[in-house]
Amino acid sequence: MPGVKVVVIYPYPTNVEEFENVYVNEHLPLAAKEFKGMSRFVGTKVLAATDGTQPPFYRIAELHYPSMEALQESASSPGAQEAVAHAFEISSGGPPIMLVAEEKDVEI
Repeated sequence: MPGVKVVVIYPYPTNVEEFENVYVNEHLPLAAKEFKGMSRFVGTKVLAATDGTQPPFYRIAELHYPSMEALQESASSPGAQEAVAHAFEISSGGPPIMLVAEEKDVEI
């Protein structure tokens, strides 16, 4: 059975140092505490765009869950809603993009 994940894509912030400080020291601990039932968390910092320009996105967070039901239960809690609001509050480059995706390993 494929797993599901929430993917949060943060636009490049207006102040990288300030965003990084708040993201690492406030947001990640809040999300870890309030999003229950995650099977895995993957945090990505975008280093560059392939064409050498400033990338349009800075951070990507993936919150993995074993099932859609587990994700929905976790995301519906008041604490998770607080963490989502905080994500929007700290995203100085524009609102974060939030997606729900199905993930399945494919042999290539």
